[in-house]
Amino acid sequence: MTPTAECNHLCLHCWRPIDDMLRLGDPGEPKELMDGILFEQQRILSGYGGAKTTDLARLKEAQSPKHVAISLMGEPTLYPHLKELIEEISRKDMTSFLVTNGTKPDVLQDLRPTQLYLSLNAPDSILYERICNPRGDLWGKILESLVIMKDHPSRTVVRMTLARGMNMNMQDIEGFTRLLDRAEPDFVEVKAYMHLGRSRERLDRSSMPSHSEIMEFASILGESIGYNLAGEVPLSRVALLSRGHIPAAIGPGEPSP
Repeated sequence: MTPTAECNHLCLHCWRPIDDMLRLGDPGEPKELMDGILFEQQRILSGYGGAKTTDLARLKEAQSPKHVAISLMGEPTLYPHLKELIEEISRKDMTSFLVTNGTKPDVLQDLRPTQLYLSLNAPDSILYERICNPRGDLWGKILESLVIMKDHPSRTVVRMTLARGMNMNMQDIEGFTRLLDRAEPDFVEVKAYMHLGRSRERLDRSSMPSHSEIMEFASILGESIGYNLAGEVPLSRVALLSRGHIPAAIGPGEPSP
């Protein structure tokens, strides 16, 4: 779900139509948002019970969601009641996964999601301006957020979207290494740019790395920062690196910090 369609980036690789989105008035209170997404979850699933191909056990499981990913589109830290929204999710005994671009460190330090993702798509300020097209001078804010991640009580992940010819050379790995040393996240997710949605107007299909390229990049980066390969999904062209001190999977009923 998303609490806001606003974003202060217009990333080259983003598939979402952020450049067409306007602020849509009052985004609503946290309880109102939670009631709305849970209602819509049931509405979306309501037609599947009559299909012969439906696994009824899986349908029943889906009707009682346990996790909320605050990541669909927009930058969630621009939503003024994000702290209260995460607390509302916790009160429902659900886990929360927050994905942010790290441009609001003052907000991040007070949040306690189950797992905190920071999207880091450039190894330095010059490439950041080219790749992310920020609305303002925000690179310093991202550096602050990386430092905050180091001691954050939530599980932490730095997520990197890589595009061929954009942020994948050896010099980029050196830059990413320096930034990751600031944050020491629990995990690093290395994923390929996919030629989808609105990004097709900004990048060519040849910008998509192969899974073997992602694995090679992840292997070199992992060795550089002292992380091990924890998993890979070839279909999605993604690799997961881990520091190794906590399990990759979240246990049943694991609370937010």
